[in-house]
Parts: sequence; structure tokens; C-alpha cells
Amino acid sequence: MKIRVATYNIHKGVSSVRGLPRVHALKQAITLFDADVVFLQEVQGKHDRNAARFGAEEHGHKHWPEASQHEFFAGPEHHTAYGMNAVYDHGHHGNALLSKYPIASQTNHDVSDHAYEQRGILHCVLNTPKADVHCYVVHLGLFEAGRGRQTQALIDAVLASAPNGEPVIIAGDFNDWRNTLSDKLRNALGVVEVFDQRASNSALGDLVRTLARRQAKAPVPARTFPAALPWFRLDRIYVRGFQVEGAQVMHGTLWAKLSDHAPIVSVLKLA
Repeated sequence: MKIRVATYNIHKGVSSVRGLPRVHALKQAITLFDADVVFLQEVQGKHDRNAARFGAEEHGHKHWPEASQHEFFAGPEHHTAYGMNAVYDHGHHGNALLSKYPIASQTNHDVSDHAYEQRGILHCVLNTPKADVHCYVVHLGLFEAGRGRQTQALIDAVLASAPNGEPVIIAGDFNDWRNTLSDKLRNALGVVEVFDQRASNSALGDLVRTLARRQAKAPVPARTFPAALPWFRLDRIYVRGFQVEGAQVMHGTLWAKLSDHAPIVSVLKLA
């Protein structure tokens, strides 16, 4: 069984410059993933100020939908779950999952490292035709020490909720620009990142390195930030119990306009 997945930090549904609404364009863009499961970060569950500013009908169209963003994006095609992380006077935002498979359960783990940066891990169990799949939507903090503690919390959550080698997908914005967390996740959970195979993906390349007595390059995630000219490797998809059949970062003018992060789409085959 193949599962097409995507991860995307949507910047709360507004543009990086001037904070203009991008919710309708994002919904159309998400359909371009043609994904069975979509991992979303910075999803606006409620924002009274933007609702008042952009919610008035104009030419038969509201720039800010009445529904929460995860519900608006899901439509009738997807089941959805939302993990509320950051709460403020005029609203809240967090992580969300869209799934074409039924969501059997959902749990939101608070992994906030300090009062000024609320973070969470949304864990959902999907009922697929072949097996239950554990999905973890992740958005880690901006400070390296905190990310280390949050990564350990992620590891503990996976070990507690999927302890017997069950299929696992962990995806989101790790803010891990120096790539210090991947080995820790690989060693603790037996996961691979969907771009790991790029480090040594041809017999010819292996032969050349052998003759030159050079080791294969260490695997690195893809560049996804900033979307207009990606340089930092912030967004990841880690999997266990799947073969990775393909992975790509969505580049181009469309994606540069919608969010400060570029999305990743990957095709997985249940092992």
C-alpha cells in the first residue's frame, strides 16, 4: 500500500509581508499535493482580529473563512485533527493533520520549553486498510537547547505510543538548521528521513567513492526555508515501517507567495 504525504508550515494563513490572507490560495495549493495525509504547522484555529478585518463578504467571497483553518482545508475529502498550542486573547494556533483515512485517536502533547514559545506534538492514529499508522505532527522551538529537550519528549512519546515497531510518520518544522537532531531520532526510533537516500543513491557513486577511498556523504534533509530561495533545512519527514519511493520540495513562484516555508511531498510504501 502506498501513502502520499506532505508537510507544510503555512505561516498562519497570511503572507510574510503585510500579513495579507492566503487561506483560499493555500486550500487550492494543498489540493495540488494530491496527498493522503497532510501534516500542517502554524494553523490558525481562531483569530478574531483577522476574522473582523478580512471576514466581510466582498464580491461574494470572504477572505477569512468562518471555519477554523484545519476544517476549511479538510473539506469533505479529509478527516482532520487539531492540536492547539499557542493561546492568546484574540485566538490560538497549533498543528493539524488532514487524512483521507479515519483518525482513530488523537493526542496533543505540550512540549513548550518556556512561557514565550508554546509548542506541541500532535499524535494521531490512522486506520488504513493495511495497518494502523502513527502520525506525529511536530513544530519545535527556535532555541537549540529547547529543541533537544523537545526531541527527547518526541522520542518518549513515540516509544510509549508505538512501542512494537508499528508504522510511524513524523513530520513538520524542526527548526533544526544545523541538523543536530536526525541521528538522535534515527538511533532511538529506527526512523529514516525521506531524503536520506540522496547521500548514496547509485552504484556508480559508491564505486567512485570506494576507488577514491572517500566515505559516502552523511545524509542531510532538503532545503525548505525561506521558500523564495530555500537555504535552511528546517522541514522533515521521518518514517519507520515504510519504503521511501520519492520525495520532493515544492519550489516556484506559487509556493514563495503562500508561506515562508516550502512544502515537502513524499510517496511511501508500507513495508
